[in-house]
Amino acid sequence: MADGSNDQVPHDIENPRTPLLTSMRSMLYNLSPLSSSCCICRFPKRLQRRVSEMAYTPQVVSIGPLHHGKEGLKPMEELKNRYLQDFIVRTNLSLEHYTNKIRGREAELRGCYAESIPFTSDEFVRIVLVDAAFVIEVLLRYHFHELQDENDRIFKKPRMFEDVWPDMRMLENQLPFFILHDLFDPERIQIPSNEKLSIINLSYTFFRALMNIEELEDTLETISSSTVEHFVDFVRKLYPPPPKVARARGQLKSPTGASMRQLSSLEVPQGARGQPEIPTTPSMTELYRAGVKFKVGSGKNMFDIRFRDGTLEIPKLTISDQTEVNFTNLLVFEQSQCKETENYINDYVGILNILVNTPEDVSLLVKNGILVNKLGDSKKGCTMVKNMGDGVNIVDYNKFHFAPLCEKLNEHCRKSRHKWQAILRQNYFNTPCKTISVIAAACIILFTFIQTVCSIISVRSHSH
Repeated sequence: MADGSNDQVPHDIENPRTPLLTSMRSMLYNLSPLSSSCCICRFPKRLQRRVSEMAYTPQVVSIGPLHHGKEGLKPMEELKNRYLQDFIVRTNLSLEHYTNKIRGREAELRGCYAESIPFTSDEFVRIVLVDAAFVIEVLLRYHFHELQDENDRIFKKPRMFEDVWPDMRMLENQLPFFILHDLFDPERIQIPSNEKLSIINLSYTFFRALMNIEELEDTLETISSSTVEHFVDFVRKLYPPPPKVARARGQLKSPTGASMRQLSSLEVPQGARGQPEIPTTPSMTELYRAGVKFKVGSGKNMFDIRFRDGTLEIPKLTISDQTEVNFTNLLVFEQSQCKETENYINDYVGILNILVNTPEDVSLLVKNGILVNKLGDSKKGCTMVKNMGDGVNIVDYNKFHFAPLCEKLNEHCRKSRHKWQAILRQNYFNTPCKTISVIAAACIILFTFIQTVCSIISVRSHSH
């Protein structure tokens, strides 16, 4: 009996026809190659518990397959179908023409998403066509008010529009830009003017106005539709890259000593532990106490933050309830798709997070005209900055765009004479009345001293 059992072969290890091996071979065989065009991904879970869900989850309308069919977004489906109907009439092309166009690029479209799309081919094509036509119609109707019907459920209801357009900026709620470009044929679209249109120009008009972005025609001229991944990428490309900063690599002071602190508010990944600590700079309030002056930067480039002659220049920034949606989605896209040296938004949010630690820091920015706080409350502004800062990822300090700025500010604060000058200016010379009082007090002390000296001399002369 025992001998018989020893003759048995463990079939789950050696027998190639076992269900386990068969299923595993099938699993490996069916793995599709990773797409080089992947550009639309889910919001990372590490951030979901730190920022508002409204910053990454569409509230009114789904664009693309990732949120399609969700219960709270279904009411917009009928309106999207109506927009598709208007789009087909406007272009005078058949439904078959558009479905064939999308089906011809279905594999490429699916490859743009970081996860497998569960919809069948027909379902996927329908989703893309309906949503792409909806997006193009929104852009057209925003650009040409004449195209807005008096019963339009979006443009004739301002609150609805305010809910829709933030959804169009969310990374999880995107269509690849190339399909919008393919379906948008300016020669076929009937518009109220002879204006030369492109999907790039329509997108620029839409996002620049709604996001309070400065006139950036120079930047727009450098953007080709073939290089744009989706709307999040387009908005990122609207911001001109930061000016080049002289980086004295290898010359940054070692982050040791009292002036260098662990950057506790910025997340350092597990893999970065063991690297030198990341030095930071004091907050706005601490810089103020060290004698630093603040000034609104004169340039349009928001990354152009400078420190010279004891003055910190920061370009004007407006924050509202949409700021978190904008920067958080840009930041996540950068971290998932861009080179580390091109993480401009990541570094910008990082320096804001360094400078702002308390509501008092926000108040200082507002007082000096640097920040327009549409949230109306310094505490809310501070909370928003800190929430966005939780998503910042600075692995290598030498690649942090604002590292030279931090060094200059730390160097300034290390000099004790600046602190004494600041104390005198802030406590004794901050108003004309105090200045006059200090001068008067100094004169009294001086006169008292002179009188005392004269009295001593007089007494000595009489004694002799």
